[in-house]
Amino acid sequence: MRFKKEFIGETLGTFLLVLFGCGSVAVSVLFGAHQGLMQIALAWGIGVTLAIYLTRHMSCAHLNPAVSLSMVISKRMDYRKLPAYLLGQFVGAFLAGLAIYLLFSPSISAYESIHGIVRGVPESVATAKMFGEYYTNSGSSAVVSLPLAIGAEAFGTFLLLLMIFALTEGCNIGRPDNALAPMFIGLTVTSIICLIAPLTQAGLNPARDFSPRMVAWLFGWGNAAFPDHVGGFFFVYILAPIVGGALAAIFFVRIVEPAMKHSSVQCGCNSNSTKK
Repeated sequence: MRFKKEFIGETLGTFLLVLFGCGSVAVSVLFGAHQGLMQIALAWGIGVTLAIYLTRHMSCAHLNPAVSLSMVISKRMDYRKLPAYLLGQFVGAFLAGLAIYLLFSPSISAYESIHGIVRGVPESVATAKMFGEYYTNSGSSAVVSLPLAIGAEAFGTFLLLLMIFALTEGCNIGRPDNALAPMFIGLTVTSIICLIAPLTQAGLNPARDFSPRMVAWLFGWGNAAFPDHVGGFFFVYILAPIVGGALAAIFFVRIVEPAMKHSSVQCGCNSNSTKK
């Protein structure tokens, strides 16, 4: 298989990210293990950090289709690598969702029995949200329309990609050392989740949402795994992150990067390569 190393890196890294992230949601739903949004957001951020450290020398650790597409748009990655990256991300996220289901299946069944939840009916979103996100059931008092949910996911992903570019671009003399960049990317994810999650549960990653959601669909949640009949799942959690990431790539390449290059400080960057 061409780009085998990249495929392995993206599969392993996305698996770890989703395992820790969705796992934190699962233990919060089932056991009340986390009290408050910040704890779950930190678990996601730590998962991102560890996944990047584990795999960045195999695949640059994109771990997110929106990131990979943005790197192609900004010409920081060869477009021929894109299929291997995307396949690895969706496979890794699916395997993580499957691992979470296998770990907690008895506990999920017990939770459903105690709370009178029949898997597959609309009320079973209460447990399906361990796998996918639901902007109509974010668990807060926020009123979220479909356009607002699309905008929130696009904006959150825009911020994520903007910071990834800033933390890895050679011309940015204010960036941390390469060894510390994964920590700051993880903290960026944590901060964005704290901002966006009350509205949409903060997907920011099409693979993170779609693949675990498919696990829920396969194991009995059925229509409850895809409850929005106006296309919200696709527009909010697939299309919006891709658009937000693409806009961030264009914004950085056309506005931010030129401003960095024309700074009075000579930083000797190479705009055609990005280290992670």
